[in-house]
Amino acid sequence: MTLPLCAQAPCASDEKHGDRPWIVDRFDDIKVIRYEVPGFESLPLEQKELVYYLAEAAKSGRDILFDQNCAMNLPVRRTLETVYKYYEGDRRCAEWKALEKYLKKVWFANGIHHHYSNDKFTPGFSEQYLRQVIATLPSDRFGQELNALRDKVCVAIFDPEAFPTRLNQKDGEDLLWTSSSNYYRNVRQAEAEKFYADMARRDAGNPEPVSYGLNSQLVRDEVTGELYERTWKVGGMYSKAIERIVYWLEKACEVAVEPQKSTIATLIDYYRTGDLKKFDEYNIRWVKDTQSNVDFNNGFIEDYGDPLGRKASWEANVNFVDTAACHRTTIISENAQWFEDHSPVDARFKKKTVKGVSAKVITVAMLGGDCYPATPIGINLPNADWIRKEYGSKSVTIDNITAAYDMAAHGNGFNEEFVLREDDRERMAKYAKLADDLHTDLHECLGHGSGQLLPGVSAGALRSYGSTLEEARADLFGLYYLGDEKLVELGITPSFDVAKAGYAKYIMNGMMTQLARIELGKDVEEAHMRNRKLISEWCYEQGRADKIIEWQVKEGKRYVVVNDFERLRALFGRLLCEIQRIKSEGDYEAGRELVEKYAVKIDPDLHKEVRDRYQALGIEPYGGFVNPEYELVEKDGRVVDVKISYPADYVAQMMDYGENYSFLDLEN
Repeated sequence: MTLPLCAQAPCASDEKHGDRPWIVDRFDDIKVIRYEVPGFESLPLEQKELVYYLAEAAKSGRDILFDQNCAMNLPVRRTLETVYKYYEGDRRCAEWKALEKYLKKVWFANGIHHHYSNDKFTPGFSEQYLRQVIATLPSDRFGQELNALRDKVCVAIFDPEAFPTRLNQKDGEDLLWTSSSNYYRNVRQAEAEKFYADMARRDAGNPEPVSYGLNSQLVRDEVTGELYERTWKVGGMYSKAIERIVYWLEKACEVAVEPQKSTIATLIDYYRTGDLKKFDEYNIRWVKDTQSNVDFNNGFIEDYGDPLGRKASWEANVNFVDTAACHRTTIISENAQWFEDHSPVDARFKKKTVKGVSAKVITVAMLGGDCYPATPIGINLPNADWIRKEYGSKSVTIDNITAAYDMAAHGNGFNEEFVLREDDRERMAKYAKLADDLHTDLHECLGHGSGQLLPGVSAGALRSYGSTLEEARADLFGLYYLGDEKLVELGITPSFDVAKAGYAKYIMNGMMTQLARIELGKDVEEAHMRNRKLISEWCYEQGRADKIIEWQVKEGKRYVVVNDFERLRALFGRLLCEIQRIKSEGDYEAGRELVEKYAVKIDPDLHKEVRDRYQALGIEPYGGFVNPEYELVEKDGRVVDVKISYPADYVAQMMDYGENYSFLDLEN
């Protein structure tokens, strides 16, 4: 998965959005952007209808992610939504404005913890104020269930010791006991690791191992003390939301054609049974279907939110092919074997035969779960290594999302502030968008799908460091080949200048500008940010004597510059070799050493400087989106069209989702 770079979507402050109508809201460190869905009106009716049903399924699982992120998220969100809807007092005072901003942040992060830093939000309003506001609401509005949880909600919001971080990855601590995510309940880290190690041992030698624990909460029985799983399925945990997802998937099945019809039916079977073998069957069907124009992801997929890298958050994405933009990804896919064969990694770790690699540029039509409001700009699935090896993978670059980011960033003064050299600024202005798109293509299409584990090595061998190292491996593959003359030969890039633009931006972000996203005094926690810092800092240290990368100071401001792009590319290749070895051999200690040395700690002086310079520009380092809305047009009992509209009100969309897509109980 590829997330946008810190500098990819900043925008200058403007309370009324000025001439930037695609920015619909801004608060704290966040801007909310409207994205368009070009080409939707031209789709055949049956494909429009399919998008509609899949979009409804994508919205129906929203509560699941909130509960996965923290057990108190749903009570907090619904309490505040009820207050926001029914409070008739003063909405102009400072505490109300602070409450409103806090609710916006909870919506954006799908919970009470920041979506990147994982730290709990600090409210700008008091507990006394919230209780006073609640007391003004009629009892039939606030309700008995919320009343019963009022004290717990106040603890979750106001007590700094309660649920302090959603995801703790600090070395040497019990990562489950100190994380507030809801994937484990009253279970210690060592117990969970043993629980799943025993499962894997019973399955030893199976060439097609299931992803144990992917779709369940691990719980300790309060009476017996035994550990057991609560499976996320129809009739199990999260049943009410999953039933709605299944309802809309069944509607999608009615208008889908083969082979997609069977793919959706298999996903429905998986949701009904919770059987992870069914999930593998679904993934195989999905990855083999390269013909369907409308495509989607829906399910428990990415494990970044679990400190053990095992439990998957719920996410959804509906999209269709951007045919005109697929030229470069088609060429990359067709040459996948060449890239694998010429990779600088040890031959033992290369795939002898690359199977089923497909890549495309897509137009996203709906975002849901862990893809909303913040979304990746590139996706490569499925995640199971054995499926990748035997059946391949599908990769996408989301063009209308990157286009929306690009529009929102226009003219914000970022390059003038952080890029020292004029020739770097000129190359970025000319080639940065192409470099970003190509790096995403290479990262998703080839990077994640490259290489192989040695026999007997478990996919989870790198434990809590697995996500960071996997993203670093894919990033390095993309960076290394971004500067390869093969891309010029294939007609994808005009010259090495594209790589120069991409390399300068990547190193600047990894060593410097992404720090704007982190609170002062905090470490780097998020896997993608750790990955970029690891790569940049390692390359800086390895090339320090030769000044391949150099810090320069001008007028009291620090800048990071790349002096030798060719030698930097060679460093990318060296680090790719080592990280591929670490993954292929399951070398946990070597992986741990790399991450802890280069990816976690921040120079406090540099950190403050970056944040001050961002603040002076009025740039929000995070961006997310409002979804379009779809409406069925019916005549004489049959669908004759699907209309699309583009709302520009973040609060209204979130309140609508809270009203119409809240299917789970407050305590699950």
